[in-house]
Order: sequence, then structure tokens, then C-alpha cells
Amino acid sequence: MEKIKLHGFNNLTKTLSFNLYDVSYTKTVSDRKAYIEYIDEEYNAPKLTSILENVTQIIGANILNIAVQDYDPQGASVTILICEESQPPAHHPYNLNPSVVGHLDKSHITVHTYPEYHPDNGVCTFRADIDVSTCGEISPLMALNYLIDSFDADIMTIDYKVRGFTRDIKGNKLFIDHDITSIQNYIEQEFLNVYQMIDVNVYQENTFHTKCKVRNFQLEDYLFNLKEENLNEKDTKKITNRLKNEIDEIFYGRNLPTLY
Repeated sequence: MEKIKLHGFNNLTKTLSFNLYDVSYTKTVSDRKAYIEYIDEEYNAPKLTSILENVTQIIGANILNIAVQDYDPQGASVTILICEESQPPAHHPYNLNPSVVGHLDKSHITVHTYPEYHPDNGVCTFRADIDVSTCGEISPLMALNYLIDSFDADIMTIDYKVRGFTRDIKGNKLFIDHDITSIQNYIEQEFLNVYQMIDVNVYQENTFHTKCKVRNFQLEDYLFNLKEENLNEKDTKKITNRLKNEIDEIFYGRNLPTLY
């Protein structure tokens, strides 16, 4: 990409909101409790902190401060305040203009987790909300594939927004400093093959939205403390319909007629 000559430093704010969902089926109340405990341990504050620290490194930023919190009975939050480095990673394909005039300290990365379960039908859902907001030339899109790979989610809702403006050396306003027509442009092919994706974009507002759900449903992947081979035909159909219903409701953002 041709280097953009700016008047002063880059004032653009770029925000990536990455919401993911993991769905499982538990047969008993004790299994539901065990699932929640498993998720709470698997994605506790130290683990989430490590993921966000890696995100910071990938996008080419410096950590200024970290705040972490585990919650009772479950859930965790991590907030990292970051500033822009003077040199994004040269090897990265999304390396924009490496010349930085000023360092900004108004950027942040946050994650919040929400494990929960249905009171009656055995479906458990883990949700994580991650926001990566940067000021200047570095972009959170650089960490998108790492985040997808880190969580192996069943459903993802991804939003990307560029706000504000900066000026070139002639004083003209620049409302975006990189080319993008879809978030999918920045998702690696291996993940494009795994997920069905739908875009809802508002190009004139530099707002991009992509929803993703897994293409191939394998019941065994969704059973917690339970084997598919131990289920009869009736239970297999009932559990499959419950899980597919949950995935579709999250993907489409509305309650749907039950299939069981």
C-alpha cells in the first residue's frame, strides 16, 4: 500500500468487536455444573490475559496497564491499556505506514466471558466478548485470525468500525487509511472453509459486520461427558435438534420454532 503522508499523527480509531459462542450438551445437572467449571478454568483471567498479550504483540502495540478479574460463581474480565509502537511487525501482511509521529495511549483491549446453561434442555453456552480498539495506524484486523484460532468457536459475530478522521499534508480529511470491502478479506482461507458467513456492511460509514457459524455439524463435538455411541436413535435426534436450534438462534439473533 502506498504510504500516506499525514499532517501530524493519525487520529483514526479502529475497533474490532469479536463475539464468540461455544455450544455443548450436558445430560445431567451435575454435568452442567462440571461444564461451567471446565469453561471457567479453561478461560480464566490468566489464560485470557495471555491471549490479549499476544494480540497486543501481533498488532504491534505496547502494553501500558493490565487489569484482571475472575468472578464468582463464574466468568472473567481482562482489560489492557495499550499504546502504539513506532514500528508494526514488518513481516505482517497488514503492515501499514510504519512511520509514526506520536504515541497514543487511548487504545485498549478487553475481554469478558459469560458461561451459562438452559434450565431444562441440557444446552450450555459459553460466550466471550473481545474488543480491540486502536488509535493511529495499527489495526486490530491483524489479530483476527489469531483470535479465531484461539477459541475454536461454533458461532462468531465480528464487527469492525473506523471512526473519526485524520488529515493529509494538504489538510484533506481521511476517514479511512486502508482498503476493505469485507471483514472476510482478512480471514484466512482455512477458516473461510470452516464457517458459513454472512456480511452486513455499511460502506459509506466504514462499518463492517460478519456473522459466522460452523458449516459441518458433528454431534460428538458437542457432547460433554457423553458419547454418541451411548445414545439411542430418539435421543440422538432430540439432542441434535436442540443443539442446531441453539446455534441457529444465536446466528440469526432471534428465537426460532423448536424442532424437538
